[in-house]
Amino acid sequence: QKCVSVCPTHIDIRAGLQLECINCLECVDACTVVQSKFDRPSLISWTSVKEAEKEGKTKFFRSKILMYIVLLIGIVGMMFKMGSTKENMLLNINRTTQLYSIKKNNIVDNNYIFLIKNTQDQDHKFYFEVEGSDDIKILRPKKPFKVKAGKMVKKVVVLRTEKKLANDSKKDTPIHVIIKAFAVDDEEKIIVHRNTVFFYPRADQFNK
Repeated sequence: QKCVSVCPTHIDIRAGLQLECINCLECVDACTVVQSKFDRPSLISWTSVKEAEKEGKTKFFRSKILMYIVLLIGIVGMMFKMGSTKENMLLNINRTTQLYSIKKNNIVDNNYIFLIKNTQDQDHKFYFEVEGSDDIKILRPKKPFKVKAGKMVKKVVVLRTEKKLANDSKKDTPIHVIIKAFAVDDEEKIIVHRNTVFFYPRADQFNK
């Protein structure tokens, strides 16, 4: 009776586990105190139906449980491997405030700020290439540049096209390109790719 009176949700635990139970364990404490006076174990305990019916101890290491353990270990291992993998260089690409500039003969330039970090323990020379468009070239920098071990440098990068890439009279045309950045002295190991956009002006911006 004590276990019922202390229940905050006013259920009778003697009728078995019920949906309203919030697992506060007040009934367990109350029953333990009462039963201890008679030198008997609590009538309420955490167990399985099989064990409560005296059919044997619960087997915690069943095939399904072992399968879940193996799966969990695999997931944790994959997360650890992904988290421990680092790029051999870092590259962050930002655009300048000027979207594009039009030069003589309708040549179009786009300017960017590249932040390059050499994460290696020795100095390397770095450079870039444009992938995804044969008509867009790197105008600046002209040649590879040195970045000391563990240091970061900022480079103004200018991409240029001398070709007519679009003919839209209403809006500028974004062209997706891939920047390949690499150490020229260890290209197989130290290399990253970043996506960026080259904006080509609308048709009425050009000189006729």
